[in-house]
Amino acid sequence: MRIVITGAGGFLGLRLVRELLAEHRSVTLLARRGSAETLDRFARFLALSGDPPELIAQLPERITVRRADVTEPRFGLSDTEFAELADDLDVLWHCAGDTTLDADLNQLRKVNVDGTRNALALVEAGRRCPLLYHVSTAYVAGKREYGTVYDDELTDAYGFETPYERSKYEAETEIRRWQRQHDRAVVVFRPSILTSDLAYDPDLPPHPLITAVLTLSAIKQATLRSGSRLRDDVRPVVRLLGNPDAQLNIVPVEDAAAVMVRLSRLSPARRVDTYHVVHHHEVPAATVMRALGEIIGVEFVLVRELDDPTALETRLHLLLSATAYVKHQRRYDDARVRALIDAESSRGRLDLDYLLATVRHVPAPGRQSLAVSR
Repeated sequence: MRIVITGAGGFLGLRLVRELLAEHRSVTLLARRGSAETLDRFARFLALSGDPPELIAQLPERITVRRADVTEPRFGLSDTEFAELADDLDVLWHCAGDTTLDADLNQLRKVNVDGTRNALALVEAGRRCPLLYHVSTAYVAGKREYGTVYDDELTDAYGFETPYERSKYEAETEIRRWQRQHDRAVVVFRPSILTSDLAYDPDLPPHPLITAVLTLSAIKQATLRSGSRLRDDVRPVVRLLGNPDAQLNIVPVEDAAAVMVRLSRLSPARRVDTYHVVHHHEVPAATVMRALGEIIGVEFVLVRELDDPTALETRLHLLLSATAYVKHQRRYDDARVRALIDAESSRGRLDLDYLLATVRHVPAPGRQSLAVSR
């Protein structure tokens, strides 16, 4: 089977490639980087993960890297190159995406929407009618705060918390339009928040909690540099607007990649099969905020109203779009996934110790106890 994947150098993409190599002899990566740089990144990831040296040594024989840009028509390939790639294809895993939550919507559309259109064009052109596996996000659910989100739902009726969510919603609408037009099978995966307790490496892509630590630390340091008082004997309480009973769905990326590849073994129907790739237990948002707070040296508290905010609290709400998610109490239905492959996380409930392990080695500055004056 000839397998091609976009976004292979990303946080999820690296794990998907490893899972695919466990089942297939070879994989082709479409990447903006050159072959040597792409292989070096994947080898670094495998070494950090403790994979055997024999597997790393086999990479040049088992991985083919082709230069491509998902934002360009035909992925930036010539007509001949594009036709050859399409005709030599059985499966396309489209994992490339811009996950910057609050980026400009038009910029996000270049990768997340135009990139999806270009992926659809590639599988449409293939003479063997290749199958598309598209990685979306559970957060196409948008601003919906309560209730159960089902995997066959796709609506913009609730609006969206971030431009990123909207762009991924638009990508899924493109897929459904294309499927109706061509009567071809497409499989869509919707993972929730992906994390890993693998040691942090600045040369590899971070997961959202690492990004949160780096962002929170930068905001904190900028606030302190602006002239706020420092106190060495107090750990400041920082309030965030949200729901004290909010919950987040977090799934280890290793489990998510394994579930996606297991689902790919099933025979798809001639429709858009959509699967929530989520953990079977939600995590209290307060637990997540406690882990982040311990790393950067503050105590986060979720409050429904924020009166007389400190300088740090003001900066956080102006600059941190992720605070929108600490008011959700919804859950994502994954009954179909569990029924099909009996999927359960290998880690049980994700507790504070696990969350701390996911961010423990991030070099966040200013971890000492600091109090920020109003």
